[in-house]
Amino acid sequence: MAHLLGYDIGTSGTKVVLCDPEGHPLDTCTATYPLHQPQPGWSEQDPQDWWVATQIATRSLLARHPAAKIAAIGLTGQMHGSVLLGADAASSGGGAQPLRRALLWNDQRTRDECDEITRAAGSARALIGMVGNAAVTGFTLPKLLWVRRHEPRTWNAVRHVMCPKDFIAFRMTGAIATDVGDASGMLCLDVDRRDFSEPLLRRLDLERSIFPRALESSDQVGKLTSRAATELGLPAHEIPVIIGSGDNQAGAIGAGVVSPGTALMILGTSGVLLAPSDAPRRDLSPQGPVGRLHTFCAAAGPRSWCVTGCMLAAGLSLRWARDLLRPGVSYDELLAEAATAPPGCEGLVFLPHLTGERCPHPDPHARGGWIGLTSRHTRGHLLRAVVEGVAFTLGQIVDIARASAVPVSTLRASGAGFQSALWRQLVADLTACPVLATGTQEGGGAQGAALLAAVGIGRFRDVAQACAAAASPAERTDPRTPDPGLTETRAIFDGMFPRIAGVWGT
Repeated sequence: MAHLLGYDIGTSGTKVVLCDPEGHPLDTCTATYPLHQPQPGWSEQDPQDWWVATQIATRSLLARHPAAKIAAIGLTGQMHGSVLLGADAASSGGGAQPLRRALLWNDQRTRDECDEITRAAGSARALIGMVGNAAVTGFTLPKLLWVRRHEPRTWNAVRHVMCPKDFIAFRMTGAIATDVGDASGMLCLDVDRRDFSEPLLRRLDLERSIFPRALESSDQVGKLTSRAATELGLPAHEIPVIIGSGDNQAGAIGAGVVSPGTALMILGTSGVLLAPSDAPRRDLSPQGPVGRLHTFCAAAGPRSWCVTGCMLAAGLSLRWARDLLRPGVSYDELLAEAATAPPGCEGLVFLPHLTGERCPHPDPHARGGWIGLTSRHTRGHLLRAVVEGVAFTLGQIVDIARASAVPVSTLRASGAGFQSALWRQLVADLTACPVLATGTQEGGGAQGAALLAAVGIGRFRDVAQACAAAASPAERTDPRTPDPGLTETRAIFDGMFPRIAGVWGT
């Protein structure tokens, strides 16, 4: 049987993976592109750069596999980016140019627009009730309001809005569409109905027609045009293109996370929990903040949802500590020194909120630091406190998911941080979950996109069967009873942020 291609349109580059007929990765190639930051807190990219990188990566990969026949293409990519197209898009066969650079997921300019959306909905709780999520600056909808307010000439020309991977689907097929997973991250999809919320759009004076049709993640969006095939260096056109989903949803598919109970946890620069659910569960705690978790449609079919929580500085915190305390040493050596300190670090805690925070504390003004230092503490204590602080925060995110009636009983762990036995054991102990480490996931979200493509062309009955066929071995770490010192310091950690929140402004 013919092979599969999966594409991940990331923030730093486009990754393409060649998979065998059952979805196992055979080879990958990545091509990079620039990030534009015209002002502090702004983050933009030219969608055409994504397409150029897609061409370069595809041609480079196929040059190493000239005999490969491609059965289908699947897509994933960074969520929340705003690609704006004009009236010429529908008839262009995929050739229309964007009206401006896309505002990305990490663009922070839209605080006023988030407030506007919350007021239009009535309150944060009301907004979560309508679309499953609170307004945060990373989502797509606030970006649209920002363009309308600050660039009226551009806004008046907008006829179509789409996410990054949808633009690549447009270039490949000429079709204008998205999937319910990416659409969930726009902040205007009714996650219960899996379609755009016309009541919210009316309150914001936005036309439903500018938003694309929302497909399920294994649906075919179209077939590769002859022009796109030529540009990509593919010998055949009319290859089915499957719409795929956002990067975290596709990453969960690549890790085999499809059913409630087993969740994906990623420990990279940031830390992410994605927990599947059989219903759209919302973070509406009767006490304290709401909307700390995001509620999205998942990629496993029309009755699949998930909650996600993201801490911003997970592995980033350890990298910062290394550069500060032991610049240039390997992470293995750094973690070995951390392991010399006792569990709980004799009461020393580290708050890992070095770049503000999203979950469990949705506060852009959040700050990090070591708290509880004494003359007894060594560099090993400082390093272990960083590792524990990240693990404590991930444990808090799991607790929030469980409080929202989302089961988490097993963790499929991915990302470079989980190569550390210390981090795996800490997370297992703090969450009472076995941790199944899948390594750095060479295929990752791109492999998940390829598996969705395999389902889309009928190679598998459903996503669960596709994941089972492509499953890879995992190293298991079972939970133990946490050391009393760790438990005591976790209690200190849990009470620390509420006591200092607001010191640096709101």
